Amino acid sequence: MPEAPLPDDVRAFLAKPNPCTMTTLRKDGTPVSVATWYLHEVVDGADKVLLNMDLSRVRVKHVRRDPRIALTMLDEADWYTHVSLIARIDEVVDDPDLTDIDRLAQHYRGQEYPNRESPRVSAWATVERWHGWGAMKD
Repeated sequence: MPEAPLPDDVRAFLAKPNPCTMTTLRKDGTPVSVATWYLHEVVDGADKVLLNMDLSRVRVKHVRRDPRIALTMLDEADWYTHVSLIARIDEVVDDPDLTDIDRLAQHYRGQEYPNRESPRVSAWATVERWHGWGAMKD
């Protein structure tokens, strides 16, 4: 797997609202994978991924205990084309005004997030390694 930084074509792919799965680790090391929204950004030259989670979800506990995650983004038009990221959560912060989940909802749905009641947290992950397949083959 190549190490970060990501090439420009991979960054362009990640800029799209692709379907994504996020894998976290349970206390016993068992991987757990769930669908999620993401945003890719370059911050001070580093490839970062913004994730946002309902505070009641168990994956919040997972990433607070063990920050290692894996993400796989699938091209919505061709699932054979995908990019997988190995990343580490650097920061988990409250999203009291729903600013980050609204950014994600705008990116994926073109509107603000509909559930305004459930507390949410944002997690920033730094990409360490990546792998591509199909049109994104590394």
